[in-house]
Amino acid sequence: MKKFFFDCGTRDPLASTGLVLLRLAYGWMMLYGHGIMKIQNFEQMKAGWPVAGIFPLNLMSSPVSLMATIGAEVGASALLMLGFMTRPASFVLGFAMTIAAFQVNAQAPFFSTGSGPSKEMAVLYLIPCFVFIITGAGQWSIDAGFDTDKRRRRWKK
Repeated sequence: MKKFFFDCGTRDPLASTGLVLLRLAYGWMMLYGHGIMKIQNFEQMKAGWPVAGIFPLNLMSSPVSLMATIGAEVGASALLMLGFMTRPASFVLGFAMTIAAFQVNAQAPFFSTGSGPSKEMAVLYLIPCFVFIITGAGQWSIDAGFDTDKRRRRWKK
């Protein structure tokens, strides 16, 4: 289980630099552009916030659905920026973006036509989640500090 939660993935310095830049940019855009905005406008948004139509998510009320979305967009984004529990945080964000794209905006066109919602932005936010689930956080992350296998002395016979 530790390997799933805290494996940093690659230790290549160049790849890790790219991953930290992607983690920080993606996490900041999701946190600041979406999560904090939802916290600030919670009272106005809670009544009309959509609820996904799949079980068990359809059992949530509108305010609870909004709080779950805020939890994903703020909590998971912060974890992602730190590089802590990167794969589970990416899964949570990816799940939220999948719900946004294919449940909430199910009837919307895929690409933006300039008027009304589309699936495009949610799918664009979903792609980095796949990258982090596959690659991990990289060498420049808190997850890398939990990887003790490299530090163990290997005895040769």
